[in-house]
Amino acid sequence: MNQSEQAVAALQRLIEQGELKPGSMVSERGLMEATGLGRTPVREAIQRLALNHMLRIHPNKGIEIPAITVEDQLSGLEVRRAVEVLAVGLACRRATDKDIEAIAALKATLAGGFDLHGYSETVRQTHALIIQAAHNPYLEALMVPLQTLSRRFWIMHVRDEQAEIAHGKRLHQDILQAILARDAAAAGAASLALNSYLVEFALSVVARMTSSRG
Repeated sequence: MNQSEQAVAALQRLIEQGELKPGSMVSERGLMEATGLGRTPVREAIQRLALNHMLRIHPNKGIEIPAITVEDQLSGLEVRRAVEVLAVGLACRRATDKDIEAIAALKATLAGGFDLHGYSETVRQTHALIIQAAHNPYLEALMVPLQTLSRRFWIMHVRDEQAEIAHGKRLHQDILQAILARDAAAAGAASLALNSYLVEFALSVVARMTSSRG
C-alpha cells in the first residue's frame, strides 16, 4: 500500500468513525496532521474521496465533511443491494484456499464480543475480505465508499449498541458461512437480508426523528 492509499484508508476510517464530524470544514493541513502523512498523498486522497462523495472541496474555503441524510443512506443502499449480491456470488466462485482460510478465521472472530468501534472495524474487514475473494479489481472502488458512508450513518444513529451489534454479527456470519460453503444462492440471500436490515434501520431513524419533533 503506497502513501496515497494509506491516506485514503486513514481518512475513510476517520470519516466512518465520526472523528471528522459530519458538516464540519477541515483544512488540508489538518488532514495531514490527522493522518500523519505528507501533503502529496493527502492531497491525492482528498481528490479521490471527493469523487466518491465522501468529501466536498470548496476552493479557498476548505474541505467539507458532508452530512449524510436518511435519503442519502437509502440511495446508497439501493446501489449496495445489487453490487454486494454480485460480490458475494463472485466470492463463492472465485475464492482461493487462502481467501477461504481468512474468511473462516474472521467468521470465528465475529462470534466474540465487541464494543462499537471494534465491531465496525471487524465489519470493515469482513467486506474487505469479500471484495478480495471476488477477485474483481473494479469492486473495491465502487463498494468501499458506499460501505464506509453506510457504516458512518449506522454508527451515528445506533442506540442499543449491543442489540444492534448482535443482530449485525449474525447477518455477517450468515454471508461468510455461505461463501465458505460456496453457495452463491445462500450468499445472495444473506447479503439481501443484511441490506434489508440496514434499510429498516434507516427507516427507524426517520420514525424516531418524526416522533421527537411531535
